[in-house]
Amino acid sequence: MSDSRPVVLVGQPLLAPLLPILRPLYDVWPLWEDEGARRCAEARAIVWAGEFPLAPTLLDIMPQLGLIACFTVGYDGVDLMEADRRGIAVTHGADANAEDVADHAIGLMLSHRRGIVEGDRLLRAGLWIAGPERLSHSLAEARLGVVGMGHIGQAVARRAEAMRMQIGWWGPRDKPTLPWPRSESLNALARDSDILLVAARADSGNRGMIDAGVMDALGPDGLLVNVARGQLVDEPALRQALRQRKLGGAALDVFQHEPTPADIWADVPNCVLTPHMGGATHEAVARMTGMVLANLEAFFAGEALPNRVRPD
Repeated sequence: MSDSRPVVLVGQPLLAPLLPILRPLYDVWPLWEDEGARRCAEARAIVWAGEFPLAPTLLDIMPQLGLIACFTVGYDGVDLMEADRRGIAVTHGADANAEDVADHAIGLMLSHRRGIVEGDRLLRAGLWIAGPERLSHSLAEARLGVVGMGHIGQAVARRAEAMRMQIGWWGPRDKPTLPWPRSESLNALARDSDILLVAARADSGNRGMIDAGVMDALGPDGLLVNVARGQLVDEPALRQALRQRKLGGAALDVFQHEPTPADIWADVPNCVLTPHMGGATHEAVARMTGMVLANLEAFFAGEALPNRVRPD
């Protein structure tokens, strides 16, 4: 007897934990297995990790597809205009991990500015040194510039404000309801900041927006923190700026290519690096799972999608 339930594909092996959750509800197949590939023509929905490019050629072999349900908050791998042209709705994880990413951003600032990671390494190497060379910088009264005041940017700003930091921000569109001043430009924000946090959404128009000019404006005492997308930062220019001491430091959770090759960072000074783990908490994954289920349920019921994203 054939399964009359709608066919749903799961796009990447990292989403495999969703299979047993979805299978009681839908006819679910992993795209990376042969049977999943054979069911593309029947698929009504696909669950996708939004940071991965979704090729138009894949959409070509899914003529019945009506929903791309991004498990992740980010959806920069999906061409929203192309999906809209094909009549395919796109949903995402909304602000499911914004608070967790904000925590991680503050942790990166503390780790770098107070020398926490370096201190751990010195202690373990038997190089405990007390004296002026171990002095670090306070976060209180530091000027924090936030690039992109979405859910994550605002969550970081609230935390930073409680730590008595001075907040400024820049984004392409003004948000008059925000309590923090918007800078006239990205470069002006960098010039006026001790710490520049990248929390913007990545799209085709802002790739590499944190370039050598922005780094020069931030300067030899400035700290660049990125918890958004690696593609927003010109990485070769960043490594060169750090090696030449034109930039004071970097604290990164995201990279241009992931996993980032360890060897390209081996000789880069004054940086704290984490493997894209800012939003990876048990609680955030549970929230994103709930959002995928809600979006799929609404789609198949013909109801409004809770977390739909549309082309700008």
